[in-house]
Amino acid sequence: MTADGRATRINLLDFTTPPMRTFHCSWFAFFLCFFAWFGIAPLMPIVREEMALTASQVGWCIIGSVAITVVARLAVGLLCDRFGPRRTYSALLVLGALPVMGIGLARDYPTFLAFRVAIGAIGASFVITQYHTSVMFAPNCVGTANATTAGWGNLGGGVTQLTMPLAFSLLAGTLGLGTFWGWRLAMVAAGATCLTMGVAYYLLTQDSPRGDLDERTHRRRPRGGFRRAASDRRVWALFVLYGACFGVELTINNIAALYFVDDFDLGLRAAGVAAASFGLMNLFARTLGGALGDAFGGWIGLKGRVTWLFTTVFLEGLALMAFARMSSLVFALPALVVFSLFVQMAEGATFSVVPFVDRKALGAVAGIVGAGGNAGAVAAGFLFRGALPWSTALMVLGAAVAASSFLALGVRFSEDAEAEAAAEFEAAVGRRAATTAAA
Repeated sequence: MTADGRATRINLLDFTTPPMRTFHCSWFAFFLCFFAWFGIAPLMPIVREEMALTASQVGWCIIGSVAITVVARLAVGLLCDRFGPRRTYSALLVLGALPVMGIGLARDYPTFLAFRVAIGAIGASFVITQYHTSVMFAPNCVGTANATTAGWGNLGGGVTQLTMPLAFSLLAGTLGLGTFWGWRLAMVAAGATCLTMGVAYYLLTQDSPRGDLDERTHRRRPRGGFRRAASDRRVWALFVLYGACFGVELTINNIAALYFVDDFDLGLRAAGVAAASFGLMNLFARTLGGALGDAFGGWIGLKGRVTWLFTTVFLEGLALMAFARMSSLVFALPALVVFSLFVQMAEGATFSVVPFVDRKALGAVAGIVGAGGNAGAVAAGFLFRGALPWSTALMVLGAAVAASSFLALGVRFSEDAEAEAAAEFEAAVGRRAATTAAA
């Protein structure tokens, strides 16, 4: 532990200290949010047939699912600065569960689209996850902590591709509820878990290693954090870069099942398994990206974190273009896994940089950069509205990702910031070594 209580190591078997309790609660809460957010995606072939959706309407559903999250992520970053992550996360989980369950009421395209848009707000949970772990962990492991909580949370996008088709089959077939009720009740169950977690998060976590923020602390917190963050060009470079990785992940989560059904003639369950291979890489790949960001930070400094970010985003773009050219499932699946590896590592690399940009406006910085992921997904969504074959759209998207990677080279830090980060890193490593020796 540092002097202010931040953890200098990640002990996965520790469920008692405030940092590790927050670690486990935040990744699991984000996992449930991500599961619910994209729970309908693997069921879209069923919904498309039931509601007779056109290619353009499916495209608008893809765009709508991530559009509102841009605004929501900006808002929750400010709310974390103002009211603390514990209250903000609990409120988001409870309120966000309502449209997840409510989508079962949809009987036509306009109603379905409205609920699909509203569900996107729950994706703002990512910003709170990153904020909460950023204040709980020291510089020597904050990148790894951020990447792991986000990566294990994003894993929900892969798990939902596997489990929602199974849940639908159980409800519709085994229990005899039929297609109409099968996918609707599956979404009700996903929303109910988020609602339960909202209560648990409030009871089990605290705002910082030293405790909760009281009302007096709220009144004394610095204002103008969003203005500070928005005036920093580095924040907007990271905004675009996060759009190029997390935005792409959101897009693939939305289209993967349909892509494998339409272009590779797979059934619903087989398409879900194929699509899940992309999301399941979050089990370790994002953590690897953050851990290597920490390693480069200890070796070269903040410049090393940025260089690693550039490398991962550039290779992600190349891997996506390679996947887009695959016409055989035998080659498409390995290409998808390699592409997924770089996507997740790029996300971890991004948030190994974010905590060092402006600590006095951490919530605002995390909110803006996090919103960039969804802004990227909205922009990418327009490629999948039917004007282009999806394989061509993926090729265009890959080229755009590779080009955007060069923005990372413009994210620079002052000599004072480099020195401060280096000193904190060494101090955290020293405390960790002392703790290990004492143990």
